[in-house]
Amino acid sequence: MTIQNFVVTADQMRQIETRIFAAGMPVAALMEKVAGLIARRIQALLKAEGSSATGRVRDLTDRRKRQEGKNLVNSQFPVIGVLVGPGHNGGDALVVARELHFQGFQVVIYCPFSKLKELTKNHADYARCLNIPFIDKIEALKNCDLLVDGLFGFGLEREIINATAAAIDEINNLNLPILSIDLPSGIHTDTGAVLGTAIRAKYTLCLGLWKMAFLQDRALEYIGSSELIDFDIPAADIAAILGETPALQRITTASATQHLPLPRSPISHKYTNGHLLIIAGSRRYTGAAILAALGARASGIGMLSIAVPESIKPMLSSQLPEALVIGCPETQSGAITELPVAIDLSTYDAIAAGPGLTLEAAIAVESVLESDRPLVLDADGLNILAQLGTVPILSERSALTIITPHPGEFKRLFPDLADLTGEDRIAATQAAAQLCGATILLKGARVCISWKEEGDSLPDSYASRTITYLNPESTPALARGGSGDVLTGLLGGLLATAIARKSPPQSVAATAAWWHAQAGIMAAKERTELGVDAFTLTQYLIPTLREFAE
Repeated sequence: MTIQNFVVTADQMRQIETRIFAAGMPVAALMEKVAGLIARRIQALLKAEGSSATGRVRDLTDRRKRQEGKNLVNSQFPVIGVLVGPGHNGGDALVVARELHFQGFQVVIYCPFSKLKELTKNHADYARCLNIPFIDKIEALKNCDLLVDGLFGFGLEREIINATAAAIDEINNLNLPILSIDLPSGIHTDTGAVLGTAIRAKYTLCLGLWKMAFLQDRALEYIGSSELIDFDIPAADIAAILGETPALQRITTASATQHLPLPRSPISHKYTNGHLLIIAGSRRYTGAAILAALGARASGIGMLSIAVPESIKPMLSSQLPEALVIGCPETQSGAITELPVAIDLSTYDAIAAGPGLTLEAAIAVESVLESDRPLVLDADGLNILAQLGTVPILSERSALTIITPHPGEFKRLFPDLADLTGEDRIAATQAAAQLCGATILLKGARVCISWKEEGDSLPDSYASRTITYLNPESTPALARGGSGDVLTGLLGGLLATAIARKSPPQSVAATAAWWHAQAGIMAAKERTELGVDAFTLTQYLIPTLREFAE
């Protein structure tokens, strides 16, 4: 694991920092180190992008001249406004202001608080001695090229109200690029909730370890582009609080690619690479079956069988000549009524069911739920499951079940958790996994995957625990019909392959979510976010994999 894998709550971050300080690291020394890293990153960002506020690209490689220690104004350097709060986040911001000042930047400081923590006050006093201007009107920030937000750090829990809330709203209305230190001021560290109001940042530099808010959908429009500022937290301190194998992790390229079915054994054959059965489609939603099958094809599955209504079998056969397409009895409207006797579910390594089925396919979905095969369930498969009774049905399944709901489907599946979904997606996914025993892949801008871990693999102190993986990267280009069908097929193919290869099956959910998202990101870069339909997405799955495999 690398530092990029770890995710912490506000309380866990406090505990880790307490250990660092107890070991002898002075708070002031850590503040200097962190602020120095932030200041250098700000300079790199400005050098790379120029001043987006004025549209002028400035050359920041030249040092501002100094005469006898007296700073001179130089228009080649952007004006930086620094927003200072009363706590140590404000102290970080003040050290950043000082360092940027020493590098020749024009800096102004906005600090609307009369009472500051002692260390923060010391830095404010020193900034005044350096003649860095302090301003008390937000209007004076309007000519800045960048604002650095250090009003509030992690751990804020109460709503921002009154004059402070009005000030944040006024700052946002300036429409200037803002870089937030650790978190945009006003965002709850764990849930990503807006506490009354919040800074809308263009960039956020998360300090030390990733906070949960960066993986919560509702915080993303405030966080902007984000990156981690690693200030060398000792691994022993992280392990002491999170454990040697943390239950909550970010999906990284390294962790996702290690569960890809690569390399293949030189003596492998089609049956050792897995056999997947997809049950999908109807006369109305033929495309769903095709898209799921194309997703499965990209997974490298050894054998692919597809059960569809008899009337659309020719279309599937023409699109997927390598697949075994099985025609099923159908209703008058063209939905599968039941699986034919010729389908022996026990012969498949895994089953993926749901895309495009319609609710008329309830008998077919019941059949796979009653089987002993590992199962991926999506779309109408989930809607049928909700009608049958989610928790009792899934709790009784002996085989691995992975369900892939979007938020609306999740609420139908777990109505008792509906409110929690809006408050904390991560907590909702974990609660659902504990309730039903299935692996839950909750779709969204940041996919959240949870399952209940039991047995000998657990640390000694646990009878059971919930494992959660969070995908930190995606693109709104994937917010189109059919994208989820592709994921179902891709995930089903990886699952069947993992079963055939005797690899850890649950880990493939994280790999599939990551791969699907990366394909969307690559496609959007080449075609823009408007040009990534679901079929196009399938064409980027292999190019994406090739890029990372190499």
